[in-house]
Amino acid sequence: MKKITLRPSPQVIPRRAYSIDYAGTLNSEQLRAVFHEHGPALVLAGAGTGKTRTLTYRVARLVEDGHDPSRILLLTFTKRAAQEMIRRASTLLGGRCDKVAGGTFHAFAWRTIQRFTPSVPNSARYTVMDQSDAHDAMGLVRSRFDVREFKRRFPSKEALQAMYSKAVNKARPLSDIIELEYPGYVDCSDLIVDVIRAYTEYKTRHNLLDYDDLLLRLLSLSRDSTIGGHLRHQYSMIMVDEYQDVNPIQHQIVRSLAGEKGNVLAVGDDAQSIYSFRGADVRNIRSFAGEFLHCEVIRLEENYRSTQEILD
Repeated sequence: MKKITLRPSPQVIPRRAYSIDYAGTLNSEQLRAVFHEHGPALVLAGAGTGKTRTLTYRVARLVEDGHDPSRILLLTFTKRAAQEMIRRASTLLGGRCDKVAGGTFHAFAWRTIQRFTPSVPNSARYTVMDQSDAHDAMGLVRSRFDVREFKRRFPSKEALQAMYSKAVNKARPLSDIIELEYPGYVDCSDLIVDVIRAYTEYKTRHNLLDYDDLLLRLLSLSRDSTIGGHLRHQYSMIMVDEYQDVNPIQHQIVRSLAGEKGNVLAVGDDAQSIYSFRGADVRNIRSFAGEFLHCEVIRLEENYRSTQEILD
């Protein structure tokens, strides 16, 4: 792994007069993150250190400096978080941030798929299944296979869906997922693979997507020579919140969207991760600075939420 050396932060002085008093509102490290301009940056921010405020003011600062709001992409893990940050930034600038592109990975994926599907030859409009629909589709496909040989030891439709989801989100072969996380089903792994392959074929025939397919399609589009280039041109500034909860396929999406210029700022706490059950891998944030060339590392360490006794 690339060795990262942290140096004392230079004092950040706003380059001109702004309508927002950034220097009077933010501490030195928050200010450094807000005024980071080109190239990748990793903001390591523990609970209570003002990461939401930092992202909000960074959105506002980019718009104040003339960046087109529609070319700013803010990816979060909840729709509410994105809406709240954009709302706060818009309030700071009288509504000028309303057109910032923000939302969850899955919501952004669906908007991108809808946008670019018509440009794909012989394509049809897709329907997104919720989890219940996906379980039903998996159950329908499962019923077409003779699983009596394994009796009660063959996985349910819910377990099959979970296996498929983990394989997608962890970017691992299905056989590896079964061996490592479902060892009790190793003896029927070949049939499991056949069932899940039939499930993916069923979705393709009926133009269906489950939530995991949204990420797969977004990654595929971002790597397309034409569409990927368009996405990288449009979203010239990318920010990702809660990067410790990003899973491997989401990490690949971020890298693909950022491209060679790598204008991506990731914010997260490398000491906590709450989404490991859906494939989140804290190694993504810990390796971030080593994977992006000339990455600036910023640490928010001044806590505004807890008392000193709790911090100690």
